[in-house]
Amino acid sequence: MKNKGSRRRPNKAAAPRKGEAASDGAGGDRLSKLPDDILLNILERVDTLDALRTCILSKRMLKLPTMLSRFDIDVGNLARHHDAASYGYTLNHVIQYNNAVAGVAEKILSARNLEIPIRKLRLRFYVGRDGCLSISKAFACTMATQRVDNAEFVLLTEKSCLKCTHDNLLYYAQQFNNCLGDYPAAFAGLTHLWLRNMRFGELDIPNVLSTCKRLVSLRLSNCDAGVRSVLHIEHAQLVELCIEEGKFEAVQLNGLPKLQHVNFVGWCCPDPLTFRSVPQLRKLRLEQIGISSTKNLQLSQFLANVPWISDLHLDFRSEKIWVLPESPKLLAPVLGKLQIVNLDNLPEGCDMAWTMFILEAAPSLRELCITVWDDWCKIVTDKEFRRKNGYCEKANVEWQPSDFDLKHKNLVKLTIHGFQPDVIFVRYVRRILEVAVNMGDISLHDRKVCERCMDLDPEIKVCPSRYPRTTEEKDMLKVEITKELGMASHAVIHFRS
Repeated sequence: MKNKGSRRRPNKAAAPRKGEAASDGAGGDRLSKLPDDILLNILERVDTLDALRTCILSKRMLKLPTMLSRFDIDVGNLARHHDAASYGYTLNHVIQYNNAVAGVAEKILSARNLEIPIRKLRLRFYVGRDGCLSISKAFACTMATQRVDNAEFVLLTEKSCLKCTHDNLLYYAQQFNNCLGDYPAAFAGLTHLWLRNMRFGELDIPNVLSTCKRLVSLRLSNCDAGVRSVLHIEHAQLVELCIEEGKFEAVQLNGLPKLQHVNFVGWCCPDPLTFRSVPQLRKLRLEQIGISSTKNLQLSQFLANVPWISDLHLDFRSEKIWVLPESPKLLAPVLGKLQIVNLDNLPEGCDMAWTMFILEAAPSLRELCITVWDDWCKIVTDKEFRRKNGYCEKANVEWQPSDFDLKHKNLVKLTIHGFQPDVIFVRYVRRILEVAVNMGDISLHDRKVCERCMDLDPEIKVCPSRYPRTTEEKDMLKVEITKELGMASHAVIHFRS
């Protein structure tokens, strides 16, 4: 029986109140107790504005923003914190967010330790009245006073590509030119530049290239110098070039001694690129929607001045095949160094045998990756629209092998996305096994999955995948593919999905 006069013995350590974290143990503030180098490594992996918000939470971490060497400042991130409908910005919103980013950037960059070089500085902001100028000014001051190894501008526009009118394109280009003219120092130190939705004058793009002397990467999305204009690109430092959906009549790569990678999407001219003096170009990616008027690309002519291409990526967007299979006699001189080939978004249901022309002409080829996919959320389905704009029905590519006894010694890896257990795929994989005498791995994947395709029009009938699921189904299919080829061929086939 308890003594009525006794008191409860106090606990040795009072438990924290509800919602209050303990300073030690599992619920404590472990983040701020980490060493500075680890904290900086963590903070430099996230958006800089988020990193600043984190540092405000701890007195010990308040000094860390002055020690950062990587900055990623995104006006879109700032906007999302203030406006849930982040793509419904008005012009006032754009100016407000740009000015806020300019203020944050100027404050951070002016207060930082000058002995620590800036390894990467990336600013993503809107082209617009005044706001663009304020950011350019802050950036120019940084470039003049601090060492910046990599500097990147990503310029956004209020309207998306599909909603931009001719006047919009001219307006955005003019706003950018104002920034470039008023603060050339900000652009002289740039290493990466991404411009979108701009229609320049004839001399504007050459002026950009001459001003941005350190530029190693240039990306132009829905940019041109007028419909059916000719773009000449010369630059001593440029390594990577990406042109997407411009209305150029021609693009000429004239003097680019360091250029290594070109990505060209959606051209409207018969011959998309002309190569002149690009001695280091190794990687080329082309993407196009093939219609009846699309000229078939003859690689023997197209690559005549760049016979050292080692990585070739062709994307057909689930429509017409616009590359012409040619004989090895014509192609061998330009594909002799080719080692990696990606053939993306071949239309489903069509024979793939025509792709063998690459093996015939490219003896150094080591990896071949093929994606067969009808991406219905991107395919134009309106029959009348397709008819008026020259969209083609699915059709096999005509091709006849030049060497029925072909043996390829260097191809060691084949990857197929969209594999189905039908005669087209089975026959193709078997043929590759017959030809590639040193094949080491064949990876067969199911169709790619696109979440947007879940909301398709119910009238679009998509044939369900028949990709093998069980071990028994996979073993039976291996036997069918490799019959008469031996167990060695059986062992290199792998179902990856």
